Amino acid sequence: MMNVYLDDFRPCPEGFVLAKNAEECILLLGSEDVDILSLDFDLGWGQPTGLAVVQYLVESGRYPKQVYLHTSSPSGKMQMYHMLYRNAPQTVRIHNGPMP
Repeated sequence: MMNVYLDDFRPCPEGFVLAKNAEECILLLGSEDVDILSLDFDLGWGQPTGLAVVQYLVESGRYPKQVYLHTSSPSGKMQMYHMLYRNAPQTVRIHNGPMP
């Protein structure tokens, strides 16, 4: 199992694999079992956001065990949280904020 940290700017925490964009993150989620996924929303001008990753989770059904939303975008965090809350299995722990 791996832990994935999606962010185009912040440094990657120890014990995580860094995905710098939504496409990299989706490739990791599609090919590996993920324990913890930590999502940023804004990933660069004109680039797909963290919401694209959440949409992939919903459409594929490939959920990690835990999802953290470390983004500084209040509206982006709300969009991702609500989509996850409505669609994720009850076994998935959704944290509406960054990792402690």
